[in-house]
Parts: sequence; structure tokens; C-alpha cells
Amino acid sequence: MRVGSMLTRLAGMTAKITRINPEQLHETPGYHHITVVETGRTAYLAGQCPLDRNGSLVGTGSVEAQIDQVVANALAALGAVNAQPQQVVRSVIYVRSDDTDVLGIAWHRLIGSALGPAFASASTLLGVAQLGFEGQLVEVDLTVALPD
Repeated sequence: MRVGSMLTRLAGMTAKITRINPEQLHETPGYHHITVVETGRTAYLAGQCPLDRNGSLVGTGSVEAQIDQVVANALAALGAVNAQPQQVVRSVIYVRSDDTDVLGIAWHRLIGSALGPAFASASTLLGVAQLGFEGQLVEVDLTVALPD
């Protein structure tokens, strides 16, 4: 079993997060099959959409531009609960496409962003037929382990 352990320290508090890739399961492109949190506080962020502060869609037709807005929004949401991307313990990425190349572009753009450490934990990438806003191509759902 390949185990990556991380001790997160913020504001003098400690939360232990352990990430595991069992040898019996396939290699991953950066995420872990299992994330164990030994803390009691969790934040569940609503799906972060490519909307600006006024609620307008950003990056019409561009997965990359929409991901950049989703990243900015997710970082703001994490900041609101005094959390960092490395405290994310579960992510679900929705991309409006059935093209594996587009899904790969989305994954690589996300892991290369300032939000990238969030995707080292248990993560799921889905191609979907429709998202909530007209023209929306991407949405990211995050669960965060907060310090006690």
C-alpha cells in the first residue's frame, strides 16, 4: 500500500489527513483512491461555477476560461472558512463533455492551478450532458477538513 500522509497546521490547530493508494488498485494521475481525515470539522462547499460576482457566466465556450473562474471562486470559498487547497479531502469535477481529451484538458488545468493541491485527495472527474447554467462547461464540488 502506498500511503501519503499529511499533517495540516493552520492557526495553531492540527488536522491529520492521510491519503492512500492501495497497491491492488490502478495508478492515478495525481489523486488518491482514499483520503482519511482524523478531525471532526468538515466544510462542504457548494459546486463552484464559472460565475462572476454579479452572477454572470465567464468564458462562454472556453473550458479553460471557465476553469480559471471556478478556481478563483473556490479559493474565495476556501478563504471564507480559513482553509487551504491542501485541506480538501474530496473533489468532484463536472465537465460538460463526453470527449476524453476535453476532460484531460480540464484535469490538467485544475491540477496546474493555485487550487491544484485540492485534487491530490480522493477525486472524481465526470463528463456530463448538462450543468445548471446555460453555457456552463465546468463545476467543481469540494469537501474540506477543517482544523478543530
